[in-house]
Amino acid sequence: MNDLIQSIPKGVKLVAVSKTHSCETIRQTYNKGLRIFGENRVHELAEKYKELPKDIEWHFIGHLQTNKIKHIAPFVHFIHSVDSSGLLAAINREAAKHNRIIKCLLQIHIAKEETKFGFPIAELQEYLSTKEFLKYTFVKIVGLMGIATFTDDFVQIRNEFRTLRQTFDMLKKTVFASDADFCELSMGMSNDYKIAIDEGSTIIRTGTLIFGERDYSKL
Repeated sequence: MNDLIQSIPKGVKLVAVSKTHSCETIRQTYNKGLRIFGENRVHELAEKYKELPKDIEWHFIGHLQTNKIKHIAPFVHFIHSVDSSGLLAAINREAAKHNRIIKCLLQIHIAKEETKFGFPIAELQEYLSTKEFLKYTFVKIVGLMGIATFTDDFVQIRNEFRTLRQTFDMLKKTVFASDADFCELSMGMSNDYKIAIDEGSTIIRTGTLIFGERDYSKL
């Protein structure tokens, strides 16, 4: 883990992806100094929040169903995976109930795999110009997120990350030109985080390099 931390440039956040790992394992990592943890299942995140130190910054990184937002709205710090206008509206409603603002990243579909989620770039541009988007006051869009194709072709991965960075830059110059908080680009996991950092990532999400191989029997 120390080698991983030392390889990350200053200004890049590390999200320790703790899904399927026990509270005790997370606590051991917490005691080594990490404070940002990511989960992709609502029930698991809610249970861990109850058991673990309250200064942990919890990031939800998986596909989020609207009917489950209520379970994490009181405490979640970041939602990486806002992949539809309906989901953003639902997050805003649940955040309003707790009078808090939830930071969100808009997930862009950059992979060749159709099974991955995210806004198509053209659709997102159109959505961001609507009055509906402008009325939300309990969510704060702070950047973009994307997941590259699962492949050994690093040229393809780099091109997908570059597309995401270019989309970020375009939105930063247009829709979010006057918003200093729009500054985060979440891309890169255990197998491709170095490429992601090269292409401008400010948040990487990795579990295997911190916790070891995942226990797939718990999925």
